[in-house]
Amino acid sequence: MKKLTLLAATAALAACRQEQAIPDGSQFGANPNLPNPVMNLMPDVHIPTVVGWKPGETPTVPSGFTIAPVASDLANPRRILPLPNGDILVVDSKKTAPEPVTRPKDVIMGFLFSQAHGSGGPKRDSNQVILLRDSNGDGKADVERVLIDKLDAPFGIGYSNGQLYIAETGALLAYPFTPGQTAIAGPPRKIVDLPEGPINHHWTKDLAISPDGTKILVGVGSNSNIVERGIEAETNRAAIWEVDAKTGAWRMFASGLRNPNGLTFYPGSNRLYAVINERDELGPDLVPDYLTSVKDGGFYGWPYSYYGKHLDPRVMPQRPDLVARAIPPDYALSSHVAPLGLTFYTGASFPAAFRGAALVGEHGSWDRNGLHGYQIAVVRFEGGKPVGNPRTFVAGFVKDGKARGRPVGVAVDRTGALLIADDVGNTVWRVSYASKPKPAKL
Repeated sequence: MKKLTLLAATAALAACRQEQAIPDGSQFGANPNLPNPVMNLMPDVHIPTVVGWKPGETPTVPSGFTIAPVASDLANPRRILPLPNGDILVVDSKKTAPEPVTRPKDVIMGFLFSQAHGSGGPKRDSNQVILLRDSNGDGKADVERVLIDKLDAPFGIGYSNGQLYIAETGALLAYPFTPGQTAIAGPPRKIVDLPEGPINHHWTKDLAISPDGTKILVGVGSNSNIVERGIEAETNRAAIWEVDAKTGAWRMFASGLRNPNGLTFYPGSNRLYAVINERDELGPDLVPDYLTSVKDGGFYGWPYSYYGKHLDPRVMPQRPDLVARAIPPDYALSSHVAPLGLTFYTGASFPAAFRGAALVGEHGSWDRNGLHGYQIAVVRFEGGKPVGNPRTFVAGFVKDGKARGRPVGVAVDRTGALLIADDVGNTVWRVSYASKPKPAKL
């Protein structure tokens, strides 16, 4: 009865929507089309039913490429770290603590989101780091070990100078580690506490290690969509922290970033990039999620403005002093694609057109009528900057309106293959280049 009541309420609210269409492809790049905000009692909601992958099913890739599972029957794979010796570390994580209900619509939204996740591997624990090893070189893991267990909703992972760094939802940890190990003995060293608390809306904390190994950059998402829980709940959030790897001393590296993920340095540089999940409930075509370089000391608008100085009418009081210095992002990925993963192609086995390109894991939309994202997109770079329109590289995660999988983290292994963490399909996929039918174009 409760389910029917929620569905009826959702249908009634959805009937109040106002639609507005924008031209295809106009929300990509440095100057995206930004229509007027549309604010309804209930946002546009379309969440696909999760069906998972049947035996033999895979995502789709372009001609010349192949895709196959490295490991399946995982619980919630989110992040992937390829190691120099060929092993793969997978962060398997799940948020366990529910958020408090602060608005009537939270009841409906909570129910809808509960339908968007798979079984989570009913016979598997989550909140672990799992080691995968392909000992015979066939592209599939034949050794699987739980390297670290009983973590608190981990997400970010990185390795440098004998230390394995893990960003849990409430702390940045370091474990002594050497590639090749299949077990870690002893507790971690806690480097610094991270904002958590009873709400913890954007719970994923991603990380990147500075090229010299001395600093850890940590993404800390906002505690709300648009400060509906008060500005105090956003203390030190919607930001990227810079943490000293030895002492734990930290400072705010950049702010105004609603939910920063995919933190990574552009190859051969000290230039940090991230993908950002922008705000919801301004209509199906606002606000575009984006890929951007992140400037030290930069402010990127949230919550007061978006895409530079475009004011969000819901936020009161405004902060004109902050809006005046809000930095427009480098590159729009389109609205509500929910980018969670980012890597730059540094391998040599893919066609030359991929060299230095950004590969983005788009987890997929909910705040629009048509499903959007649910793919690995590739963005070409020239002169160290994104150019052109993004291209779909790996697709097929949604079929007939149902989700077989949803991509999250992406990484390039030592052979140049692309690894994809699929948290709904409970799989780590590997994309390799198999032949040379035609030169690939991006």
